[in-house]
Amino acid sequence: MSNIDRGKELAEESSRSPGDQPPTLSRYESQKRRDWNTFGQYLRNQRPPVSMSQCNSNHVLEFLRYLDQFGKTKVHLQGCIFYGQPEPPAACTCPLRQAWGSLDALIGRLRAAYEENGGSPETNPFASGAIRVYLREVKECQAKARGIPYKKKKKKVGGSESKGDDDCTSSHHPFS
Repeated sequence: MSNIDRGKELAEESSRSPGDQPPTLSRYESQKRRDWNTFGQYLRNQRPPVSMSQCNSNHVLEFLRYLDQFGKTKVHLQGCIFYGQPEPPAACTCPLRQAWGSLDALIGRLRAAYEENGGSPETNPFASGAIRVYLREVKECQAKARGIPYKKKKKKVGGSESKGDDDCTSSHHPFS
C-alpha cells in the first residue's frame, strides 16, 4: 500500500465515529478498487518488483496480455475453419481471451484509480496512446474473428483513400 493510499485510509478512519461503518461503495467503486489492488499486486510480483511511480504503458500492456489467460471469450485464429463465423456450429481449439469490452472497461477504471491515488494525468500510463492502439487492435481482431462487420473510417491521404493493415497479423498484434 502506498503512502497516498495509507494517508487516505487514515483520514477516512479518523473522520468516522467509533460506531460508524465504512461507507458502502458502489459496484463501480468496488470494482475499481479491486482492479487497482490487482494491478498493484501484479507489479509487486514482477522480478524485480515495479513501483507505481516506475510503471509505464509497457507494464500495462504486459498486464493486459497476462489477463488473457483468464479470458472466457473464444477468439478464432485466422487458420480456424470457424474464423469469421458469429455462431460456429462446433467446438474448436482456438484460445479463450479477454473480451475487448472487458479490457476497455478495466482500463477506464484503472485510469481513474491512478489519478485518484495521486498520479498525474500527464504521466498516467493507462491513458497512453499505446494503450488506445492496443485496445483498437483487440477490438478489430475480435470483430473479424467473430464475423462482425467493422468498418474503419477511410482517411483521405494525398487525394487517395487508404486503410490501415487489414489483418490481425501485424507486428503490433495484441495477442503476440
